[in-house]
Amino acid sequence: MAGNTIKDLAAGTAGGIAQVSALCSADDSDVEFFGRWKVLVGQPFDIVKVRMQTSPKGTYTGMLDCAGGILKNEGPLAFYKGTLTPLLGIGLCVSIQFGALEYTKRVFAAHNLAHGKGGEEGKSLGAGQLFAAGVTAGLANGFVSGPVEHIRIRLQTQSNTSPMYNGPLDAIKKIYSQHGIAGIYKGQCVTFLREASGYGIYFMVYEKLVQREMSQKGIRREQINPLNAVLYGATAGYALWAIIYPIDMIKSRMQTDGFTPSTGQKYASARDCMRKVWRTEGIAAFTRGLGPTLIRSPFANGATFLGYELASRVLYS
Repeated sequence: MAGNTIKDLAAGTAGGIAQVSALCSADDSDVEFFGRWKVLVGQPFDIVKVRMQTSPKGTYTGMLDCAGGILKNEGPLAFYKGTLTPLLGIGLCVSIQFGALEYTKRVFAAHNLAHGKGGEEGKSLGAGQLFAAGVTAGLANGFVSGPVEHIRIRLQTQSNTSPMYNGPLDAIKKIYSQHGIAGIYKGQCVTFLREASGYGIYFMVYEKLVQREMSQKGIRREQINPLNAVLYGATAGYALWAIIYPIDMIKSRMQTDGFTPSTGQKYASARDCMRKVWRTEGIAAFTRGLGPTLIRSPFANGATFLGYELASRVLYS
């Protein structure tokens, strides 16, 4: 089982690289069709999302107004604030996700096999088992994604004229020196809630779509068309964001809030944040910035699963 876990971590790393960097060209025309997708495409959508989530009501009339304001006031390079952080962290995050997911799936498969269910080798997991495996993956991932996203969001939202941090390492150093490890992990409780609920749905949807195709066509997993992995990944990504977006907005607010009352702290907790946002900005605040997220999501998630599935085929062949 340890050998399989190492393979899953390696395949997950490939999925993470595919998400933020590029899909490696191959002889397979389906992979070439999907093409090379880079973080340079996705990062501007992410910063627009974060700015819209964390700005006071009425700051922007919409996604284009936000993007136009960033371009006019801060220049084109502002769209890539905080880019280094996800580039360094996403490979590790996705590796952890898939490593934890596949380990938990094997545990459930062994349980199914022992009880005479789950089809061949007990691998046909039920929706509840897949959701639980996704929750496990999300919680494991949260230990890394929390601080990675916290630092990224701090950089994305800081003043362009008088920035507090000169890059991610400077941000980590300053936050840790002033507020300790708790400062680095600010907003971590709501991060765990987001990751657990989101990835439970995310992997359940993807795996059920894979199971459906295998059952209907009578094929093995490695025989699934790579383009279908892209399609299923995109669908899973939309399911994830449909569940977690309001939670993600709260997380963004918490991770841009002051650390203490003397440094501008507005929210005592995630629950306090939710109440104050609801009272002062209404329900619309919980979906502000959803547009750029929905544009970016299918590319990022489709690339992730394509990278993972292709790497798994090589490692397990």
